[in-house]
Amino acid sequence: MKYTQLGRTGLKVSRLVLGTMNFGPQTDETDSHAIMDAALGAGINFFDTANVYGWGENKGRTEEIIGSWFAKGGGRRDKVVLATKVYGNMAADGEAWPNHDKLSALNIRRAVDASLKRLGTDHIDLYQFHHVDRSTPFEEIWQAVDVLVQQGKILYAGSSNFPGYKIAQANESAARRGGTLGLVSEQCLYNLAERRAEMEVVPAAQEYGLGVIPWSPLHGGLLGGVIKKQAEGGRRASGRAADSLAETRTRAQIQAYEDLLEKHGTAPGEAALAWLLTRPGVTGPIVGPRTAEQLESALRAVDLELGEELLTGLDEVFPGPGPSPEAFAW
Repeated sequence: MKYTQLGRTGLKVSRLVLGTMNFGPQTDETDSHAIMDAALGAGINFFDTANVYGWGENKGRTEEIIGSWFAKGGGRRDKVVLATKVYGNMAADGEAWPNHDKLSALNIRRAVDASLKRLGTDHIDLYQFHHVDRSTPFEEIWQAVDVLVQQGKILYAGSSNFPGYKIAQANESAARRGGTLGLVSEQCLYNLAERRAEMEVVPAAQEYGLGVIPWSPLHGGLLGGVIKKQAEGGRRASGRAADSLAETRTRAQIQAYEDLLEKHGTAPGEAALAWLLTRPGVTGPIVGPRTAEQLESALRAVDLELGEELLTGLDEVFPGPGPSPEAFAW
């Protein structure tokens, strides 16, 4: 495994991040534990989750599964850089009582204690804001974060799904407070098929020293060789990937992508991950394996070298938007 610093911090994290969203809803506790053991054994030390994972009436279940894995001992907790998130409504019926969601100081305090209990740990290494809260000023958010840092309950704060201007607002607010580190990472939708983050989110993250953590690196499975798998009678696309393939232009683009990688003898899913690892500012993509085999495939991407001809071909199939403001102004 290869490692890098998380943004401008001294924290060393693996170039792949283990996403745990499938733990509970799609992968049972025993298999989830096996995947976490395999990830740790392969050198992945960066685990990502969220308080809402488990979904519906099972919100919080994923954190509980991670907590039961930590409880097995063997240095598991000490070896892991643990990231979770706050923002979502935790009510099973979807009806949040006032101040039981979003980023008020009251909810942050309540949510972090609940996550710590489910995770069976005394601290969270990276506490991430899962979404922008347009109703809460950053001064209040940073006040809450400072208290948690002083209490030793969290070490770093990060964002997820923030636009570039909110990253700037957050860290300028932190700078005005003095003594507040501010955001150290941004977790965003970013992959070959969805490159809009390159216009402003990634540049803002680089300007303010945030590590970029892409989620959905295979774009819901669309970049994992879905057309070939379907032709061979494998798992069919579903959800967003199926909807996208129904569009003639998108299907032609994905077919060109798969044809290009077949020409170069490279597995599509591994190439998509390896491409992200070449992008400026990227700490590491989040991989969310449902099985041990999917984890093994993701691990191969870390050592995969993409030649200039292939990188050029990928840009031709999936051209990026270009930098801001040129991408929309000129």
